[in-house]
Amino acid sequence: MWLRSCCVWTTGLICILLLIAGIAMVVSQVFLKLLNNRIKEQVVLENGTEAFSVWQNPPPPVYMQFYFFNLTNPAEVLNGDKPSVIEIGPYTYREYRPKEDVKFMDNGTRVQAVNPKTYVFEPDMSRGSEDDLVRTVNIPAVTVMEKFKDSILSRVISDLMKSMSVGVFKTFRVGDLLWGYEDPLLKKLKVFDPLLDIYFGLFYKKNGTDDGDYVFFTGKQNYQDFARINEWNGQSSLNWWSSDECNMINGTDGASFHPIVTKTEKLYIFSSDLCRSLYALYESDVNVQGVPGFRFVPPSEVFANVTVNPDNAGFCVPAGNCLGSGLLNASVCKEGAPIIMSSPHFYQADDKFVQDVFGMNPKKEEHETVIDINPLTGLLLRGAKRVQVNVYLHQIPAFSETGKIRTLVFPVMYLNESVVIDEESAKKLQVVVTEANVIVNIPFIVISVGILLGVIFIVFICRQQVPESTVDERQPLISS
Repeated sequence: MWLRSCCVWTTGLICILLLIAGIAMVVSQVFLKLLNNRIKEQVVLENGTEAFSVWQNPPPPVYMQFYFFNLTNPAEVLNGDKPSVIEIGPYTYREYRPKEDVKFMDNGTRVQAVNPKTYVFEPDMSRGSEDDLVRTVNIPAVTVMEKFKDSILSRVISDLMKSMSVGVFKTFRVGDLLWGYEDPLLKKLKVFDPLLDIYFGLFYKKNGTDDGDYVFFTGKQNYQDFARINEWNGQSSLNWWSSDECNMINGTDGASFHPIVTKTEKLYIFSSDLCRSLYALYESDVNVQGVPGFRFVPPSEVFANVTVNPDNAGFCVPAGNCLGSGLLNASVCKEGAPIIMSSPHFYQADDKFVQDVFGMNPKKEEHETVIDINPLTGLLLRGAKRVQVNVYLHQIPAFSETGKIRTLVFPVMYLNESVVIDEESAKKLQVVVTEANVIVNIPFIVISVGILLGVIFIVFICRQQVPESTVDERQPLISS
């Protein structure tokens, strides 16, 4: 009897201790902090770590899809009508993007690398071939007209263009427009400028080449600096824009992010294609290949005009010359070509730009840039960078080739650079997430055990309170 009573009260004592310990661990978040510290120590760019391996040579396949806008009414456009375009594509390429020439610096706190990208055409994932034809803006011709519109050479160049039948619009082979072709007008103009490159292509010299030298932080000193860009081409800031804020190089290259990502933070990304940094905000929880993640998207404020976002005043070039919301004048970093960047189909841009061109149909699910990351490790689960290349067109009095064309932003093409985590990487990440969930839930397991012991203790106490029956009470009421 004494032993039984001792066991009951011991159970009660253990129950109280487990409940106190469990609640204390929940309040102090001791296991969550231990897990986070462990992740921070492991997610560092140094030889031998999984994080370095994934950063140097990302295992998930990356695909680049190009969509072009084929102009159906060029004569009418030159006469003042709205352009009418038909989207063609995608033309899909497998993208290989390993980090090369990797050199660690400053006791392993920074790492230098280049990121060459190679594109291989994937006919089975494309709708058409590189030999398809597309009619669009003749960008070299328009650039030449913009450059010489106030020059005494404008008349000479205009006559030269007439003699060569060079106009605002031209039909191109898709492969040439992407990767480069010898432009006849540029070839003639090389007489005036021996340094002029006679080749042009939207991605000319971008296949098998890198976009410059990068210096990244390794995350060794601060986990939030993991893969953050410190310098690009030897500079810690840009010089294209008219404000220090707009010239800042912020964030990573978009392929990696620091661990322990929260829903309240801004994820900064530097894009050499856009010639600027931008940020993304949390939108929703997602699940990719069985791995939980957070979806981040760039808000409309990133490309809003100065009336909506005054911080964007520095992107007005020349200073004070601001476009509408959703557009970025990239001519300052595109060798003077009148290139305007936007989201596909002018998604999140002023409705004016959508209405100016027949064939625009912006859709959030198809034209929005998205980043899905695992918040624990910062690994990219799924991503889609969607950017459109446009050309600013208007009448140029010195060049009759522009006719009666409206002032408009003409869409040439857009790209969708996408990646989804591969199955093998997803399985590895699932194991990490499962282990993390077990560790984080240890306090709740302790509390559950304490509650279970508490129930057992109460049952034993209740049974002890019931008095045992006497011999007389166990006798039958009616004897035979």
